[in-house]
Amino acid sequence: MSLIETVLDICTLERTAMPQHSLKLARFSLFDWLVCGRAGTGEPLSQKLRELATHEGGHPTASTFGGGRYPARMAALVNGATSHALDYDDTHFAHVGHLSVGIYPAAIAVAEETGANGPDVAEAFLAGAEAAIRIGVSLGAAHYNLGFHQTATAGAFGATIAAARLYGLDRAQTRAAIGLCATRASGLKSQFGTMGKPYNAGIAASNGIESASLARMGFTSCADGLDGPQGFIPTHSPGHSSGHGDTAVAEVAPLPAFLFDDVKYKFHACCHGTHAMIEGLIEALGQRPVSLETVTRITLRTNPRWLRVCDIPAPATGLEVKFSYRWLAGMVIDDRPTGIDTVYTDALAADPALIAFAKHVEIIGDENVDDMQAEGEIVLSSGETLSFSHDLARALPVDMLEKKLIAKAQALLGTEAAALQAVIWDLEDMDARAIGKMIRDAA
Repeated sequence: MSLIETVLDICTLERTAMPQHSLKLARFSLFDWLVCGRAGTGEPLSQKLRELATHEGGHPTASTFGGGRYPARMAALVNGATSHALDYDDTHFAHVGHLSVGIYPAAIAVAEETGANGPDVAEAFLAGAEAAIRIGVSLGAAHYNLGFHQTATAGAFGATIAAARLYGLDRAQTRAAIGLCATRASGLKSQFGTMGKPYNAGIAASNGIESASLARMGFTSCADGLDGPQGFIPTHSPGHSSGHGDTAVAEVAPLPAFLFDDVKYKFHACCHGTHAMIEGLIEALGQRPVSLETVTRITLRTNPRWLRVCDIPAPATGLEVKFSYRWLAGMVIDDRPTGIDTVYTDALAADPALIAFAKHVEIIGDENVDDMQAEGEIVLSSGETLSFSHDLARALPVDMLEKKLIAKAQALLGTEAAALQAVIWDLEDMDARAIGKMIRDAA
């Protein structure tokens, strides 16, 4: 079966055909997305996008973080960027990107417009996420390594599928929407460390609604914008010819298996590519008293992919610290929190102690290390060497995952976090407008 036919099948899956565990994780992702969005409301980029939305105006159908209602496409742009502003949202390593920030904003904006219910929103997100992952797998590492941000590129297709499902598009209309998205999807990694990175997530969500809306109106497009001749995959993934995507996905997992189940959540407010190192260092040190003065060297081996993403050697801003192995290693050694976004300031980038310690951290790209792993050594001034390793692929039990997500929410939002937990436990009793109120209340 061709990739586009698989994606179309995913879009129309009945609720009963979706794995229950996947649906549970979709609720976790909704909760985590709401938390990240509300926490990001005060960020300058969120404020600027709300100013843009107010300036453009239009029919107010969908809610935005920070208050207000705007046209669905603009609300998706604002909410996608706002929820990715802290870079604290979920990640899928096979997709090579962040799913919730590009897909949930589109799903909720359309659901508010159409009057869909809570479970409809989660199912549309899950369909979009699964489609985005499979398209991301088909694009492969070549696409990412060339400089494309899969959150925005593959993610835009996921947003399109979610919007198409909630608009009730038929198969032919959804095919057209995918084709339109293929000529619209965009986003570059050169934006990392700037407002442009979260903007990419907003672009994905907005593009998804635009593509589905035009297809709903009868706008036409090519028959296979994904993997057909001169489609998105053969033109955006070096060395991949038409039809490559079919083979790539078939080798991973045919339906009804859902790749979404490998989604990972962030418990450190920095690039997910650094988390295996952070966890490995914490585990290796345990309760051992160390300091920046008593650690003489850290050697880290990581997948070469991350050297282009989170190996900024001398960050100049708080945002860039989130993408710097050396600074984050120093923060762990100095027992500084990595899970609180407000610590990532420009002053942290200019911290003399971390600047000095960074010279003692060596980063090595190693193809034998998976992209969810990190390993290395810590050399102490006593002469002792500690080895460390961590693999993010190790799945957490559902109950532990829920507890960690709630603890993260409380750390970011305090007492406000409790009201958002309803999307985990009571989504059946909610409609999209109730979720919209949760978004607007972050004023």
